[in-house]
Amino acid sequence: MSLVESLQAQLAERERQGLYRRRRVVEGPQGVRLRVGGRELLSFCSNDYLGLAADPRLGEALCAAVRRYGTGSGAAHLVSGHSAAHHALEEELADFLGQPRALLFSTGYMANTGVLAALCGRGDSVVQDRLNHASLIDGARLSGARLRRYPHADMAALARQLDAAQGRCLVASDAVFSMDGDIAPLRELADQARARQALLLLDDAHGIGVLGPQGRGSLAEAGLAPDPLVLHMATLGKALGTAGAVVAGSETLIETLIQHARSYVYTTAMPPALAEAARASLRIAREEQWRRDHLRDLVARWRAGAARLGLRLMPSRTPIQPVLLGEARTALAWSEALLAQGILVTAIRPPTVPEGKARLRVTLSAAHSEADVDRLLDALAEVAA
Repeated sequence: MSLVESLQAQLAERERQGLYRRRRVVEGPQGVRLRVGGRELLSFCSNDYLGLAADPRLGEALCAAVRRYGTGSGAAHLVSGHSAAHHALEEELADFLGQPRALLFSTGYMANTGVLAALCGRGDSVVQDRLNHASLIDGARLSGARLRRYPHADMAALARQLDAAQGRCLVASDAVFSMDGDIAPLRELADQARARQALLLLDDAHGIGVLGPQGRGSLAEAGLAPDPLVLHMATLGKALGTAGAVVAGSETLIETLIQHARSYVYTTAMPPALAEAARASLRIAREEQWRRDHLRDLVARWRAGAARLGLRLMPSRTPIQPVLLGEARTALAWSEALLAQGILVTAIRPPTVPEGKARLRVTLSAAHSEADVDRLLDALAEVAA
């Protein structure tokens, strides 16, 4: 069998198992109502938790910045690509997250892989929650350190693995888990890492903008003060509606990343206009508390309605509200049945989640109305029947 024939056979097997993934072409701005194939769909599968991705104020900030800075940064941050817009955003993010310094990365994936490879190497240990995002797992593998993974949120298992760790040790965890929607035991993580003088990297991609006072994120909600051994990563492309990522922490850790994080050093900086749009988004997230209040009310309405239907939910108080269905083909069938009713909810299947834990990943946005949530519940009642 040739290479091409082998790949074709693998794709066919993936299709047979109900694991094949296909893209949808969205014909307009991001929002809770999407136009796909000329048809309007009510969407419950975006990470645009605050409903800011198509906010005109962000567009106005971006357009004004394009006229000032142009469309591209032209170079890496350490060459000539670090603009005044980037610098101002870093300072504002550091203040927002309550950290001494902040450093921009082009994506959250690049941030996590860059941090892990810069701070750990052969002879060191990285200890991670088993349900961490792929970027944290890949970053540990790229670093060459020994990767140990503890059962989800099992602090006793983490303690045992820390006791057995060798060399420099780094603990990494999602703050909000992207597929389950639950929140890590952040205070216990911080206490265990501090007791063993281990570095701690917390991925708050799904917490920033949503949790904590003014949307400052999961660490602020947990009351964690700045710590010289803690790094706080957050993305700008979810609740903040733009693109890119930030890593915030102590002066020493951030300067170390500037010198050694390959995904920072060896890539072109994000466009300055995007940084200006992110600054506008940050101001809105801080000031418009009604978005978080409305989102909290929608989560409560959804969970009450789903419980009445007997749907199998997970213990999440975040906008990520999975409906567990088990088999991949079942999740796909439910997703397609909802699509027939004009509702877009993605089926999440292995390897993104473990075998037997396929699900519909329902995500709520401050742009949804109570009527939108009720429509989804009515549709699910019909599908379940």
